[in-house]
Amino acid sequence: MNTACTDSSDLPTMTAPATNPAPMSPFHLAFPVHDLEVARGFYGGLLGCPEGRSSPEWIDFNFYGHQIVAHLAPEACGVAANNAVDGHGVPVRHFGMVLPMADWERMADRLKGLGVEFVIKPYIRFAGQPGEQATMFFMDPSGNAIELKAFADIRQLYAK
Repeated sequence: MNTACTDSSDLPTMTAPATNPAPMSPFHLAFPVHDLEVARGFYGGLLGCPEGRSSPEWIDFNFYGHQIVAHLAPEACGVAANNAVDGHGVPVRHFGMVLPMADWERMADRLKGLGVEFVIKPYIRFAGQPGEQATMFFMDPSGNAIELKAFADIRQLYAK
């Protein structure tokens, strides 16, 4: 089967957002956790994600308008590899959100105030370069890496 795409005229146009937050379809992400009650406390309590549906095996959360689902799978939890980015070891497997700068700053202050242990403490990455961004990385209790970032100018999201 040839999976190469030579004619993309029927695909949606993918462009960088001009505003943050930008109107777009919600994404869906499922990930493993070792304990659903601990995940509920972390995502619902610490991060403030409203809870959606749940079962004894999974919990839906509203992650800034996107659906993330914590699935009970202790055997699938673990630490991911790191790659060097701007002098830091960035967890290869991670998910996150691009927030408006004021929201990012509030969340950074909140997490620092609650004593969250950061993989990468909040800082400005690529300062003075295209794509300059505020970023922070931290882990959930099951070892899933989360990145929250922000741009002073959202049009820099895909800057080269």
